[in-house]
Amino acid sequence: MANIKSALKRIEIAERNRLHNRSYKSAVKTLSKSYLAALEAYQADPTPENMETVQARMAAAYSKIDKAIKRGILHPNTGARKKSRLARALKAREAQEIAAS
Repeated sequence: MANIKSALKRIEIAERNRLHNRSYKSAVKTLSKSYLAALEAYQADPTPENMETVQARMAAAYSKIDKAIKRGILHPNTGARKKSRLARALKAREAQEIAAS
């Protein structure tokens, strides 16, 4: 354990930042999972209401990812990759729909 006052303060700040960053990362994961669940529900029952839910969840996930990037919690390339994977999941579902038609 550190004995110097400034080192003790840095330990406290680092812990505070770690918890804040963890909550952001957890929120990104939660919103991504809720988006994918909404996408599954839309695939099972393709109604306009379900598509609105999918779009709303996607917007929420994108927003949280963008905020995490802006605050330095996620690297910009990591955020872009996460957003790309969400968009690609929707495109894959749409392609399956068209193929099934």
